[in-house]
Amino acid sequence: MGFRGWPPDAVEFFHGLQADNTKAYWAAHRPQYEASVRKPMAALLDELSGEFGPGRIARPYRDVRFRADKSPYKTQIYATLDRGGYVNFSADGLTAATGYFMMSAAQLERYRHAVDAEASGGRLAQVVQRLRAAGLEVGGGQALKTAPRGFPADHPRIELLRYKGLICWRRWPVAPWLHTAGAKDRVSDVLRTAAPLHQWLDHHVGPAAPG
Repeated sequence: MGFRGWPPDAVEFFHGLQADNTKAYWAAHRPQYEASVRKPMAALLDELSGEFGPGRIARPYRDVRFRADKSPYKTQIYATLDRGGYVNFSADGLTAATGYFMMSAAQLERYRHAVDAEASGGRLAQVVQRLRAAGLEVGGGQALKTAPRGFPADHPRIELLRYKGLICWRRWPVAPWLHTAGAKDRVSDVLRTAAPLHQWLDHHVGPAAPG
């Protein structure tokens, strides 16, 4: 069966989990999670895989070892696609994104060098400008408050230099179309439009070293 959107009780499941994030709630509603939350995500990834590569769904369990919040379950489901893509669904709605959320030290060095260079940095600035003009968000998960060491504060691309990662995304609140197959088109449109950003990162930054 193909992707038909997330049914309304997928939103209800996450509302319930937000209110009662316990093993008892999870055990009682696990079939609802599997049928209404995880199964649609798997179907969506399968349909996107031809263009964006295989997808992987993150585990629903939180790593609470070093966290004050010991809630055991994530109140969202999210997945990544091998050729650039991130999909997140929760009671708040749907998010599609691509990019490098957090860069390693080596990646960050390559990124800043490429942003500083006139040709590659100018190209990235143009890509970011076009994406924002198309209504997409572009930014970093974290950013320095000042210029990175070795770069002037008045650098023409100082905003980009300050980022520790670079992503493009769009977030939609819960709406009736989320319960239809049309949700796939919205996700694929964002990933397709934002592909030049991911391609720039792949070319100039590349993956983190293994290990």
